[in-house]
Amino acid sequence: MVDNKRQIKVTLVRSPNGRLASHKACLAGLGLRRMHQTVSVEDTPCTRGMINKAYYMLRIEEE
Repeated sequence: MVDNKRQIKVTLVRSPNGRLASHKACLAGLGLRRMHQTVSVEDTPCTRGMINKAYYMLRIEEE
């Protein structure tokens, strides 16, 4: 059985300095630490919620 989960590429394009702690926590949950870092995350309701919370700091590309 092959898992064909959809992936989303998320890139941090704005600095998290001075942002709300909950928004910084969402970035950490997505695995983003540095500016212009790109991570590939699974497309689940949980990750969508984190992306939606900090959308203004991110660039999203669906694979």
